[in-house]
Amino acid sequence: MEPVMEPAVSSAAPVAPAAPSIVLPSSVPGWTNRFSEVWVPLDALCEALGIEMAAPPAAGNGPVELRTPHGPLLLYPGQAVARWNKIDLWLGFGLRRLQGLWRLHVLDAQKNLEPLLRPDPVPCVSSRTIVVDPGHGGADPGASNTVTGQWEKDYTLDWAQRLEPLLADQGWTVVLSRDEDVDCPLADRVRLNGDAQPDLFLSLHFNSAKGDPRSSGIETYCLTPTGMPSHVARENSDNLAAVFPNNAFDADNLRYAARLHECLVRASGAPDRGVRRARFMGVLRGQAQPAVLIEGGYLSNPDEARKIADPDYRQKLAEAVAEALDLRPPAQ
Repeated sequence: MEPVMEPAVSSAAPVAPAAPSIVLPSSVPGWTNRFSEVWVPLDALCEALGIEMAAPPAAGNGPVELRTPHGPLLLYPGQAVARWNKIDLWLGFGLRRLQGLWRLHVLDAQKNLEPLLRPDPVPCVSSRTIVVDPGHGGADPGASNTVTGQWEKDYTLDWAQRLEPLLADQGWTVVLSRDEDVDCPLADRVRLNGDAQPDLFLSLHFNSAKGDPRSSGIETYCLTPTGMPSHVARENSDNLAAVFPNNAFDADNLRYAARLHECLVRASGAPDRGVRRARFMGVLRGQAQPAVLIEGGYLSNPDEARKIADPDYRQKLAEAVAEALDLRPPAQ
């Protein structure tokens, strides 16, 4: 995980944040230019996107369902988490009922809804080159396994080394940010991508929650779009107006993250903690290509820590990532 531990997260459904003073990007590309409202009526969004909104509950209870070519998207009034293709997807603002209409924030529409409706599950790539980044290393051990005492840096390296041949068999050129237990400063992890010019940067981590052995499950992160609040800030400020190089890839970040998360949750059987956005993760901010960070489970949870310590389980995680990134055409 990133150096600062995340505080325990309640299992209750996260409540959508109160709308802060929004700093919208100076230019909102694509179809969203046609909307002058910050909170866009769902029926107008559905018409623009060519999808159907199922009749919402009369009393306003339960989810509002959008029927898309990729399956239903369930939006829960007042909650920050939606349900998409059998996974949890954290929105920036969530669904609101304003002036008698169900509405979605224009940034949720642009940065969450629109990318997921594109026909391909992951972006087309040119060179099919990937940088796989085993988190931590050397003097930076990461979190420790509460059962075995082994360090996160060892598990992430093993995960990456299991993943490398699987991706190579699919035609990917794989570059590891480290292939042994050595220091790998953040600047080196970002600089490596400039040399390799990959189609995707993928950082592998395991999580930990100080003082809460109950937290468990897989989280998948990409950078928070400008103007949107982060889902996790830890002890960092969250400047909604910040623009980082990786924000140029907001749409593809989410498409990769959703595909990776779906495969990992299904293959592992681990609790689904959702696709989330974070702005503080320095390993993502400076990337000049799509970038995703995976937290493959909680080393502070005894049951999950035992699984992560099992090489067969880490092989299962590697195979799930490879499945998500398999861009080969289907066999005839």
